[in-house]
Amino acid sequence: MEMFSYEFMRRAFLAAGFISVIAPMLGVFLVIRRQSLMADTLSHVSLAGVALGLFFNLSPNLTTLLVVIAAAMILEYLRGLYSTYSEISIAILMSGGLALALVLMNLNSGSSATSIQSYLFGSIVTITWEQVIILAVLFVVLIILFFLFKRPMYVLTFDEDTAHVDGLPIRWMSMLFNVITGVAIAVMIPIAGALLISAIMVLPAAAGMRIGKGFNSVILISTVVGLVGMMSGLAGSYYLETPPSATITLAFIGIFLVINIVRHVVTVSLRNKKLNER
Repeated sequence: MEMFSYEFMRRAFLAAGFISVIAPMLGVFLVIRRQSLMADTLSHVSLAGVALGLFFNLSPNLTTLLVVIAAAMILEYLRGLYSTYSEISIAILMSGGLALALVLMNLNSGSSATSIQSYLFGSIVTITWEQVIILAVLFVVLIILFFLFKRPMYVLTFDEDTAHVDGLPIRWMSMLFNVITGVAIAVMIPIAGALLISAIMVLPAAAGMRIGKGFNSVILISTVVGLVGMMSGLAGSYYLETPPSATITLAFIGIFLVINIVRHVVTVSLRNKKLNER
């Protein structure tokens, strides 16, 4: 195919393959734990890290990583502090991160606004080989952690009280999960964009939960949906000459709608069949 003759497209598809596993796998845990907004919160907080790096003439990727890790730890602390009203921590961090980003952008030169815009929407076609390698390392680490801590995370995700009775360090496990999620978001921000990263993490998980019958099947289906959405969206953006991240997000929304429509049709058909048999 023509698009594979370009090196930047080969890098983009390779990165899309890694992201299609990383994002849905973390997204399933986020959705089941009812923390789907955490991805959105950390992605917005990442803008403060970008602005901080530009303000102090440091690498925005490094400062974004540090800020997002710190925000992930603070998020878990506030979640424990306001256990009954966990959404408070999300509101505090999201508004605080955006406020800090806007203040730093205003204090900095006008060029920072242009630079930060690239982090808002991202561009997978501009990815470098160094970023692909970082994604590959993150992919391997996440797969290893998943198989090592699958059962403890399963218990923690579905019932923290049971996890506590089993003697699991729920606070530290939750903190570690938040940090890993924050690292993944920080790595994917320049590629997927701060405004769209949560959709790439949550939509495949939501689609998988609609048709999956068990935890393993939900993970598998979410990954397949992630792979199809990333690849079809990336290919579509090339031929339609549209922004890659936005096209990928629309592809995920389209897949989600198709899955729900098909599921509804199948459910109605089975219900009518049972009524006719009576």
